[in-house]
Amino acid sequence: MLVAGGGEMKLTKKERQHTLQQTIADTPFVTDDDLAKRFGVSVQTIRLDRMELSIPELRERIKTVAEQTFEDEVRSLPIDEVIGEIIDIELDKSGISIFDVREEHVFQRNKITRGHHLFAQANSLAVALINDELALTARANLIFSNPVQMGDRVIAKAKVSHRDKHRTTVEVMSYVEKTLVFKGEFEMYRSTFQLGEEN
Repeated sequence: MLVAGGGEMKLTKKERQHTLQQTIADTPFVTDDDLAKRFGVSVQTIRLDRMELSIPELRERIKTVAEQTFEDEVRSLPIDEVIGEIIDIELDKSGISIFDVREEHVFQRNKITRGHHLFAQANSLAVALINDELALTARANLIFSNPVQMGDRVIAKAKVSHRDKHRTTVEVMSYVEKTLVFKGEFEMYRSTFQLGEEN
């Protein structure tokens, strides 16, 4: 029975688990923190519910969806070599990846993310975007605009801004929530002409 109170959902365990299963099926990238807030329970309760329902943690769900959806689309590198997890991609046009910052990604003294991880996420997304079996970064212009902390989720959004016979320029903007933390412009070399036009 659903009881309204204090702005939170109050469900029996059985009802909560049933709704939790439906929620994750509809939005597989929802976090345990978000689920805990939505159901008005602790994160530990959500984790126990997932375990009882045999629902994997977020990282595994993202990896499974990415492998099922994008493995055959990405040509320039194996999907498991992308830094972060691709959640959307249209070759030679645009793509999105997410990267969850963990302890191994930060400086121990201040818990700020090491810059090469943000670069690697953006660069590997730019490479994955190229519809070619050979794609190499020829040049990159980078701006690190805000620090990223341990526990943050970085969402990188890439789009192709220019193409010619052997070069593609990819712009990548990385955000934590709505804050821009990184911007990169990557000039990518490709081995073949992909515009569908021959001179």
